[in-house]
Amino acid sequence: MKLDLKLYRGYVNNEELVVFGHVFKSWAPDKYRLDRKGIRHAVSVIHMFRIKPLENVEVKLKFKNIEITTKTLADGYFRISIPYSGMLESGWHPYEVSCKVYHYGVVENSELLKPFESKVAVISDIDDTFLVSHSGNFFKKLYVLLLKNINNRKVFEDVAPHYQALSRAGQENETAFNSFFYVSSSEWNLYEFVDSFARMHDLPKAVIKLKKIKTGISDFLFTGRGSHDHKFEKIKDIIMFYPKLEYVLLGDDSQQDPYLYERIVKIFPKSIKAIYIRQTSGRKKTKTVEILKNIESMNVATCYFTNSEEAIAHSNNIGIL
Repeated sequence: MKLDLKLYRGYVNNEELVVFGHVFKSWAPDKYRLDRKGIRHAVSVIHMFRIKPLENVEVKLKFKNIEITTKTLADGYFRISIPYSGMLESGWHPYEVSCKVYHYGVVENSELLKPFESKVAVISDIDDTFLVSHSGNFFKKLYVLLLKNINNRKVFEDVAPHYQALSRAGQENETAFNSFFYVSSSEWNLYEFVDSFARMHDLPKAVIKLKKIKTGISDFLFTGRGSHDHKFEKIKDIIMFYPKLEYVLLGDDSQQDPYLYERIVKIFPKSIKAIYIRQTSGRKKTKTVEILKNIESMNVATCYFTNSEEAIAHSNNIGIL
């Protein structure tokens, strides 16, 4: 039996440490190449959704002088959340997780984030916020996902300069940066693609939080669809985990981002500095305009933009950059 372990970037504050990942039988989603062409790329993508997570597998976390053991949930997912009060510098720190089934064992390494003192932190959607995905058109989204490999997928112009500027805003030390979190309705199956795409286009290194993993072809056909409440819960978790940070939220108008962000502002009225919504069609959506006006009435700056240069100008005007 082939055993695969996939880790994701974790995070830590002065009281708690969180890491998470999946254990798979056979090939994990990240074992498939992202640069194949044509039908071979489509086959790779489909295989990413035909994985077999393993339930109740023992996993062991090693971080500094800590060793903690737990077991995977029904979908192969594990989340290790433990009290932590050790002295830790701001930045990225390596951690290790190992697991073993019968005589098959695997060890993997990833990183966890301790934020620097920051002017802002950034929570960004992925699809149609920085990655052109056509989320509002089911068939076009499926076509792009299946037939456009990572080298042919597009990033919106000027996204990288805006995100890099947000990453450095208010930081005088060259090694310091503002924390980034990418939260999406795409599933964990696509983690490697999202992370590789972000690195390819010089987007800031981030903690990435995605939707519950899918394990079959029928699931694949509905990738990124359904309820977006998980995004709301994940954003809420981030803000509650780092309540002293002030956040910039970035999204688009193709699905539910404006509604989700309005709910977040109502719950955390002192935590949100600004909200940016990308316009994905030829004209602004009336409902989105109304929602952003309501958000502004709660003293949160908003920007409904077509090009990222508009968002950059807005960030400068309100003093973020």
